[in-house]
Amino acid sequence: MGAAETSLPAATRQPLIALLGNPNCGKTAMFNRLTGARQKVANYAGVTIERKEGSFTTPAGCPVRLLDLPGAYSLSATTPDEAITRDVVAGLRADERTPDAIVCVVDATNLRLNLRLVLEIKRLGLPMVLALNMVDVAKKRGLKIDADQLAKELGMTVVETVAVQGGGEKSLLRVIDAMLPLPETTAKPLSAIDAVPVEETQREVRRILAAVSNDVHDTGNLTEKIDDVVLHPVFGPAILALLMFLVFQAVFSWANAPMEMIKDGVDGLGEAVKAGMADGLLRSLLVEGILGGAGSVLVFLPQILILFFFILVLEDCGYLPRAAFLLDRLMGGVGLSGRAFIPLLSSFACAIPGIMAARTIQNPRDRLVTIMIAPLMTCSARLPVYALIIAAFIPERDVGGFVSLQGLVLFTLYFTGIAAAMAVAYFMKRTIGANRQQPLMLELPSYHWPHPRNLGLGLWERAKIFISRVGTIILALMVLLWFLSSFPGAPEGATQPAIYYSLAGMAGRGLELIFAPIGFNWQICIALVPGLAAREVAVGALGTVYALSQTGNELASSLTPIIAGSWSLATALSLLAWYVFAPQCMSTLSVVKRETNSWRYPALMAGYMFVLAYTASFLTYRIALHFGA
Repeated sequence: MGAAETSLPAATRQPLIALLGNPNCGKTAMFNRLTGARQKVANYAGVTIERKEGSFTTPAGCPVRLLDLPGAYSLSATTPDEAITRDVVAGLRADERTPDAIVCVVDATNLRLNLRLVLEIKRLGLPMVLALNMVDVAKKRGLKIDADQLAKELGMTVVETVAVQGGGEKSLLRVIDAMLPLPETTAKPLSAIDAVPVEETQREVRRILAAVSNDVHDTGNLTEKIDDVVLHPVFGPAILALLMFLVFQAVFSWANAPMEMIKDGVDGLGEAVKAGMADGLLRSLLVEGILGGAGSVLVFLPQILILFFFILVLEDCGYLPRAAFLLDRLMGGVGLSGRAFIPLLSSFACAIPGIMAARTIQNPRDRLVTIMIAPLMTCSARLPVYALIIAAFIPERDVGGFVSLQGLVLFTLYFTGIAAAMAVAYFMKRTIGANRQQPLMLELPSYHWPHPRNLGLGLWERAKIFISRVGTIILALMVLLWFLSSFPGAPEGATQPAIYYSLAGMAGRGLELIFAPIGFNWQICIALVPGLAAREVAVGALGTVYALSQTGNELASSLTPIIAGSWSLATALSLLAWYVFAPQCMSTLSVVKRETNSWRYPALMAGYMFVLAYTASFLTYRIALHFGA
């Protein structure tokens, strides 16, 4: 998309149109409506901000490239997302072609907030169309907007759209057809925007609103009535707590059936490989290394998708900003912004999207603190280890007649991670650029039903990311671990299992000198090494270490009694404490480096988390031994 394409005549090159607008204006829904599955997600060079590009064909048969820019309130950027949007439309990124035209999507129910960005974009002098979105919601609320008069006031084409409805984009497509072919243009310097005071822009917004809208007569606003309950000082936190309880219950209960299906599929594939191949290194690699490792991780895909489903639903319906508002005072007590709620909630699935979501936090110190504590949230990659150890050492019995003891232990592990994150945030508040807490300013969008198409595309993207991770990083690690555990073979007259004499066994015995004070044997030490790259491989790694040949569900059911007979309760509890705190995910550290543009912070994160993990495991192990565990 570089110089070669830019040098083409305007009539022959494929036009590039950029979609931009405020967060929650329906811009992404419009992008999905126009492009469908013909889209790809990457990152802008040098940052982890998502770059979404798609393609579509107009009714007249013209192919068009469409770029979905990050949401922005203004080109006077205060967040990394807004900075990317500003640089792309202003032609300041050497790796990105300047758009040939802009489609600015605005929320018809909130023109007052949206028009500032429209006026700023207009000053760049690029061909531009205004998509007046959510006009159906505006009409239901009694809002009347004169689109023709708005077009005259702005000096650009204005079209009414409903991005969440089939056919709601047709008027926009007709306008785009009428614009083609687009001449090659260059954006005016950003100084054209900076030269106009914000106060003058706001006065112009008010003048335009008075000429085109009757927003003062907004009646029957259901959103305000719902917010009277949802944001109530007593009912609001209770509703939020209930929602979070239901989300995590669903993650564990709804996932059982699909997880069993994946386990059965892996088991069946493993048995087929065993039946069809003679015993040897290749069969060992396929069954123990690949199926035993990657298969034992793939089984957790349903839990991750269920969690992301609820996050996407709460985000799409407009509730997540309200949750941030409710938690702002509580989180402010430990030095966090209420905006940190969404990144930290995302981190329960995986710390990587949680860290990336911290880009929406404007205050640099608050953003940094949120990034630094995100890995302490109990991500789904820890679940295999937790489930294995709890099943082996915690009896299946109820406490008080209705609370599962195993479930209570799992809840304690989750709560411990949250409490540790809050404690670290409180400490960082007093050490890393301490400053006064800034008031939280959030746009609270109107409530609306989540759109199935958007949910489906969002879940599909998350599934592709997880499966590609299983098929690349995790698979490679399991093959490497299998090799290190298999070579060299045991010498003649060996009295220990073959793995004891392998390269992995030698490394494990060396690490045992460091980890013996917290109760870890050499087998556990071997499993910790691949866990540095991805926590998910721990169960498969332990299976390989203990020389198991089963896969999937057989692996878990066979490993459980083995570790129950090989480890003490004190060792099991120590390992659980280790996994609450240890930074066993190199991908997370690499994302922190990219988000902060420095190795200092990932090094600091790894250091403090290792210290916390070792200290917590040491105390847990010694206390457990004291009580005879």
